[in-house]
Amino acid sequence: MIAYLDSSVAVWLAQGKTSSLSKEAKAVSRRAELLISPIVLLELEVLYEIRRTVLRSQDLLLKLQRELGVRVCELGFASIATIAAGEKWTRDPFDRIIVAHAKANGLAALISSDEHIAEHYPRTVW
Repeated sequence: MIAYLDSSVAVWLAQGKTSSLSKEAKAVSRRAELLISPIVLLELEVLYEIRRTVLRSQDLLLKLQRELGVRVCELGFASIATIAAGEKWTRDPFDRIIVAHAKANGLAALISSDEHIAEHYPRTVW
């Protein structure tokens, strides 16, 4: 099973705040191969720049890789952008691309606490 992490979940896992995750999200994160969209790295860097996180995106990624085996998805951006263009339910480019990655990878699970994502992507786990 493959599961993608949204940006918030990636931060919580890097901080060891598993109490922030639902029971189902914890279970999926333990048994799935965890991936992040490359756009998550950009969003995490933006969050660092505006002082909403304390780790740069690359440092956070290294921590997630070492501790949980998280990998960055390597699917081609052209196909992801095509799928993301069809995600008309939000104007947030980060959310559109994160969901597009999960869709492009066989409708993979997406661990996210974002209710708006969950309303529009049925494979959201929370």
